[in-house]
Amino acid sequence: MIFSLFFILLYSCNEVDSKDEKEIRKFVNKWSEAHTQLKSPYLEADYMDVVTYYGKKRTRSQVQQDKRLLFEQFPDYTQQVLNNELDITKEGANYLVTFIKQVNYNGIKAEYESYLSVVNKNGDFRILREGVSENSKNLDAPIFPGFKENSVIQANKKKLYGDFNGDGLSDYATVISPEIITNQNTDPDTNNKVECKGGCNSVIVFSHKDLEDITIKGAYQSQLENLKDLNGDSADEIGFWDIKPTSKSLYVFNATNGKQLCDPVFINTAVHKNLKLIDVFKKTGPNKITVTRSAEVNGKWVLEKEVILLE
Repeated sequence: MIFSLFFILLYSCNEVDSKDEKEIRKFVNKWSEAHTQLKSPYLEADYMDVVTYYGKKRTRSQVQQDKRLLFEQFPDYTQQVLNNELDITKEGANYLVTFIKQVNYNGIKAEYESYLSVVNKNGDFRILREGVSENSKNLDAPIFPGFKENSVIQANKKKLYGDFNGDGLSDYATVISPEIITNQNTDPDTNNKVECKGGCNSVIVFSHKDLEDITIKGAYQSQLENLKDLNGDSADEIGFWDIKPTSKSLYVFNATNGKQLCDPVFINTAVHKNLKLIDVFKKTGPNKITVTRSAEVNGKWVLEKEVILLE
C-alpha cells in the first residue's frame, strides 16, 4: 500500500497538467507560426534572457539576431510541427516538448527531430533550450546557427590549411576572435587591461566537423601556425600565437583531441624583437621538440632553450 501511494505521488509529480498542456501547445504553435511569418520581433518575448541554443549559450538578443538573419537569407522559409504532434513531459519545474519540425526553404523540404524546453515565468511560457536531435540528418544545413557562424568565419577570417585530423586530406582552421570594447594599450609603461565583449577568449575552429573547437582564454589577437606532425599520429599539430602589445606566447595543440602539448612559449617582444617561429620552435626528433623562450634571470631578460618530449 505504501509502495502504491509512493508510485502515485511520483507519477503525479511528473504528470503534465491538462491546462498547462493546452497552453504549451498554443505557445509552441504560435512560436512556429512566427517563423513562417518571418517575424523575428515576435519571437523576442518567447525566450529567457539566456538560453541554450543549438548546444551553445546565447542571450535573447543573440537568438533574435540569428532568427533575423535566417529570415533575411531565406525569405521563403516556412516551418510547422508535423501533424501537429507534440510530446510533452515534465522535468521538475520545466517542460520538455519534442516534435518533428518540418521546414521548407530555397526549394528544400526537410524534417528534424526537434525539442524545446520551456518554463512558466509569471504566467507566460518562455524557452530555456532549443535544438534538434543529434541523430538528425543534414545538421550542417544552412538554416542552423553553426552553418551561419562558419560562413561568417570563412568569409572574414584567414584560413590555415593542413591535415589536422590525419585522414590524408587537406582541411583548414581559423580563429573566432572576441570583440574588443576598449582600445588596446600599446604603452609598455602602463598596465591598462583590454576588455572584450563576452570575455577576451579566442576560439580555434576547424573545417572538419569531427574536430572540436579549442578555446584560448585571455587571447584577443592571434596568428595560427601549422607545426606539421609532431607526435607521429599522421595529423598536423597546430600552433596559436597569443599576441599582446609587448609579448607573444606560442600554444602548441594536438588538433585531434584539443590537448595542449606543452606550456606556452613566452617571448618578451619588447626585449627579444623580430623572432620568428623558426627561432623559437623546432622539431628535433621523434616526439621531441626544442623551444626557445624569454626568461628573466637576475633582473635581465635572456633566451632559454628547453627540449620537450611529447606524449
